[in-house]
Amino acid sequence: MADKPAHLLIIEARYYEDINDELLRGAVAAIEGARATYETITVPGALEVPAALSMALDAKERGSIHFDGVVCLGCVIRGETKHFDIVSEQSARGLLDLASDEGLALGNGILTVENEAQAWARARVGVANKGGAAADTALVMVALRRRLGL
Repeated sequence: MADKPAHLLIIEARYYEDINDELLRGAVAAIEGARATYETITVPGALEVPAALSMALDAKERGSIHFDGVVCLGCVIRGETKHFDIVSEQSARGLLDLASDEGLALGNGILTVENEAQAWARARVGVANKGGAAADTALVMVALRRRLGL
């Protein structure tokens, strides 16, 4: 099993489509560079990512989907209301709870930034490449799960 390529599930929030395209580009390059495979689920925004992951876990338990790890991508940009705080905190909390409770190999690439310039600086493949970093993290965690016999 350790020699078998990892298969990752990418869950992407499409609210900021152009930024997410770049996050996805980085994640896919990292996954393909590791000779792993992937499939993608899209949701409207970051707050829906934990729910989609929960659904995917239920589907995995039923045998209708298989994945070794998960990469979550999206972007939350601060606005004029508390909505930013709710979305950023609750999406992160939901993912952390699922990852801890289920022992998931998870890479969280949901950006939480003050403005669009910060988002682009973190998303761009040639700069911070947070999509690629999230995929790399998921792959490291898949390797850890395998090493531990999980």
